[in-house]
Amino acid sequence: MKYREHMDPSIRNLSCTIQAGMKIGIVGRTGAGKSSILQVLFRLSDCSEGKLIIDGVDIKDIGLHLLRKNIAYIPQTPFLIQGSIRENLDPFGEYDDEQIEKTLIEVQLYDHIIKNSSKGLDTLLSENNNVLSVGQKQLLCLARAIIRNTKILVLDEATANVDLQTDNFIQEKLKSSFKNCTVLIIAHRLATVIDSDRILVMDGGFGREFDHPFKLLANADTDETITKTDESGETGFFAKMVKATGKETAQQLFDIAKSKYE
Repeated sequence: MKYREHMDPSIRNLSCTIQAGMKIGIVGRTGAGKSSILQVLFRLSDCSEGKLIIDGVDIKDIGLHLLRKNIAYIPQTPFLIQGSIRENLDPFGEYDDEQIEKTLIEVQLYDHIIKNSSKGLDTLLSENNNVLSVGQKQLLCLARAIIRNTKILVLDEATANVDLQTDNFIQEKLKSSFKNCTVLIIAHRLATVIDSDRILVMDGGFGREFDHPFKLLANADTDETITKTDESGETGFFAKMVKATGKETAQQLFDIAKSKYE
């Protein structure tokens, strides 16, 4: 994929298959091509070569509205419209109050809203009020994804600006509320993706590695050390990233990956 005809490709020769219901972590340094994948997925930029196929359908063959309606997206910075809490969760009036309230309870926001506002679901959200903190606004975005119940969920550094407690809560909700959903998570924080079914490591626009995190860290028969190497004998991309977190953190990440593999 190229952003402009005269530019070098931002994604090069990327090929992978994601099974339905998988949780996929996408990692890599800044400029590695992680966000470019989302550009193609939402058709903000089309492939200059190749195809992106969902359930056997080339996404170029369906309308943009249908495509984007079926993918829930949680960005790094909470995206809220100038309107009520109800309108932010249900801008097209598709759900009743009971469904909206149930979803807000699920993300632990309902009690806070009732306690801190006399207007409840009709509370207006704007940059000028402080009804919700940054973390709570991100939980509202999570609630928006839950109520839509799409089969694909994308998180783009969604927990980068929230505290560890909110991050952990979001991770637990991903396991419970989206267990039948295909989840793509772009993240710098490796702890966020270490329990994924697969890790896609991007580097220079190439998909360098794509496998279970434990298999990227060690061979199954030598699983007590983070020594996974590529075909040239060099330490793998993901293994290097984990090692760079420090000995103690690297061991914790390795232990989590191993437990999920077993």
